[in-house]
Amino acid sequence: MAKAIKKQALGRGLSALLKDPENDIKSVEDKNADKVVGNIIELEIEAIEINPFQPRSNFNEESLRELATSIKELGVIQPITVRKLDFNKYQLISGERRLRASTLVGLKTVPAYIRIANDNESLVMALVENIQRHDLDPIEIALSYQRLIDEIQLTQEQMSERVGKKRSTIANYLRLLKLDPIIQTGIRDGFISMGHGRAIINIEDQDIQTDIYQKIVSQNLSVRDTEALVKNYQESLKPKPAGKPKTASFEIAEAQKSAFTNYFGTKVDVKVAGNGKGKITIPFHSEEDFNRIIKLINE
Repeated sequence: MAKAIKKQALGRGLSALLKDPENDIKSVEDKNADKVVGNIIELEIEAIEINPFQPRSNFNEESLRELATSIKELGVIQPITVRKLDFNKYQLISGERRLRASTLVGLKTVPAYIRIANDNESLVMALVENIQRHDLDPIEIALSYQRLIDEIQLTQEQMSERVGKKRSTIANYLRLLKLDPIIQTGIRDGFISMGHGRAIINIEDQDIQTDIYQKIVSQNLSVRDTEALVKNYQESLKPKPAGKPKTASFEIAEAQKSAFTNYFGTKVDVKVAGNGKGKITIPFHSEEDFNRIIKLINE
């Protein structure tokens, strides 16, 4: 407890240092920068602005109230992270839920780590830290990855190294952005899961995507059910193999049957199937009779 009080007092002392115009720190080379950067400092909430690069746009109100209750009883256990903009002016990098909850319970200050970074570095820090630490919905994560590609020109391989995720995982998130916007909203609102989305994305036609999405929601289909539905749809698009043309059947006249019987000297059975194929059966009654028939065939 004494250690915690000492640390808190140190944070307040550093906070006072930052309010001294003669000690305005703008870069890591400035005097006293080593005392501030990386240390926990009590900052006035009024001096902190929300990060415009924040990828999280939805905040669960119930979860926020629960966090506010915890902060009211125990304080802010994990400091937020900010970057210094100007004299006594800071921008949030990560920890917006903690900042919002602290405001809900009426706190005037919050513990914070201070970093000095340009906008580019701030965007990377905000996106990477939020992806790693917070329960963003899959679409928010996908949008964060896309911003790292569009605005920072990171490759999927580079993102994999920065966020500690497999490249295939990043690719799966990014593919969700190809879904119809209605389906993306459904994922964000929790009507369907990322697994459902990954199954639907295998269909290019967005009208069909939305039809399947509506079936998932109305029939409460599982991911496995959805995969089967998508597979059946894809199978229906495959061209049907051309069947072999049927050979027209025909009838054999009794006179033709009699001709076989007369020639072989035994009753010959002739049968014709519906496809025109048939079978001729020539019976024999002894080896002598068999040899007789063979002789007739060889003549």
